[in-house]
This record gives sequence, C-alpha cells and structure tokens, in this order.
Amino acid sequence: MKKITLSVILWTLMSSLAFFAKAEFNHVVVESAATPLQPIMIQGPMPIEAEYFAGLLDNVQIEKSGNATFYNGTLNGYPVVVVKTGKGLENTAAATAVGIIKYRPLIIINQGTSGGHDPKLQVGDIVLGARSVNIGNFKTPKLAKAQGSNPLTWTPMDLMASEGSAGEGDSASDANKIRYYAGDETLISVAVSIRDTYTRGKIVKGTIGSANFWNNELDRIAWLHEDMGTSVEEMETAAAAQVAYAYKTPMLGIRVLSNNITNHGEYDPSTAKACQSFVKGVVEAYINQLNTTLKPL
Repeated sequence: MKKITLSVILWTLMSSLAFFAKAEFNHVVVESAATPLQPIMIQGPMPIEAEYFAGLLDNVQIEKSGNATFYNGTLNGYPVVVVKTGKGLENTAAATAVGIIKYRPLIIINQGTSGGHDPKLQVGDIVLGARSVNIGNFKTPKLAKAQGSNPLTWTPMDLMASEGSAGEGDSASDANKIRYYAGDETLISVAVSIRDTYTRGKIVKGTIGSANFWNNELDRIAWLHEDMGTSVEEMETAAAAQVAYAYKTPMLGIRVLSNNITNHGEYDPSTAKACQSFVKGVVEAYINQLNTTLKPL
C-alpha cells in the first residue's frame, strides 16, 4: 500500500479549494423590505361630504366598522383612506379611533360643510381650523324653579382638565375654561399655499366649533362667535381633534360654509363637493412635499 505523503494531501486539498473557488452557483438577492407608506386619512360625516372624494381613489377596498365606512385606496399612487364617519361627535370619535388603530395614518383631515358664525364669511368660503373647540361643553349656573334658563350665562367646561372632577367642589375649578385643539401647522401651510386654486370663495384661518347642536338663535351664535371665537359650527371636527391628539396623530379641520344665517346665506349643498375638490388639492400638494422630502440618498 502506498504511503500518502504530506505533499499529496496538501495538493489534493488545494485542488479541491480551487475547484470550489471557481464554481458559479445560481443565486438570488433578496432586497430589504421597503418601509410601508402611512396613508393620509380624509374624513367626511355624510355621503355628500365623503363619497365624491372616495370616488377619486384608485384600487379601492371598502370596509365597515360600526357606523363608519372606510374607502381604502390610492390617490396618485399614494395610499389614502376616506372615512364616512357618520354625523355627530360620537360617530366621529369612534371612527377616528378605529381608523388610527387600523390604518396608522400619517395625517388626518376632517372636512365637510358648516354653518357660519362670522358675518364676514360667505357661503362657499372655506375655514382652515387653526383651532377647533367643543361648543357643547358647559356648566349652568344654579337657578331655582321658575327662574328659567339663559344659555348666554353658561360657563365653558373643560372635560379633559381633571380626572378627579365631577363638576362640583374645589377639584372642579380647573375645569372652568375653554379647551382648544390647534390644527397642524404643516397642513395649514400647505392649504394656504394652494388657496389661489380655489375659486368658489375665500380661504381663511379660523376656529371651528363642534357640538351636537344646530344653532338658529342669532344671539347665541353671536355669543359663541364673540366669546369663544368661532368662525363656523358643525358636529365633528373637535371630536376628531381630541382623539387624534390622544393618539399623537397630526390633524386639521377644513370646513366650507354651506350656509350662514348671520348674513342670510342660504344653504347650498354643492359646497360639499367644492370643499372635497379643494382638499384633494391639499392632499396632492402634501404628497408632493413628502416625495421631495423622502427622495432616496
């Protein structure tokens, strides 16, 4: 039997390594997964305030949750969710919470129609909600039987001020104030930048008042306008703002005047579509800004 010398072993080993070094194997490179884009969420309470915008989306999937309908699609290739929330504070708050948890939106725009409180505003004008406020949170003075009721003497009450306050006693003193929710400054800036594209009326910054009320009393409307600074009233924005703030989601209310009883402005339902068309422009401008910011290195 031949002896296997050390040199033979080394030659064999080196030949094997050379063979494997020259071998070319089929292969595939799996790219790193892209970070999914967070959608933009557009809210509107009634069909005339949501379904036109939903019809602008591509690749739409419709989902329902409670009283809300979610239209999940894309606008110019970017993910957008339109939510028909249903009317009122409760429906809006529920739809906002569900929408945030389910879709993780980058921003929220609550839009739709409203009634005017400022006599300088005309039907068709749009108010960008620099602030929103719940104009249904009040504490009444104590009045005996047969002393009547005067809503102009009610005191604003901040329900978020104190967990320990039941509305009476020393713990309630901190709640005797108005709570405003500021609109997102970036969204306001984008909306202002395209205001010249809107031809139906003016674009102004103001305060959106929300409550489950439809006020037709001119004295009360004047009191809300003068004492709480309201430009318009509706039933949703402040609820969306409160929930969005709790979930740390940037949000803006955009409301068109569909009527203004303070200067005889008659109700015009076509303003709902005009508002959605303007909001579409805001969304497109915001997407363009995102695309500029997020360009790859």
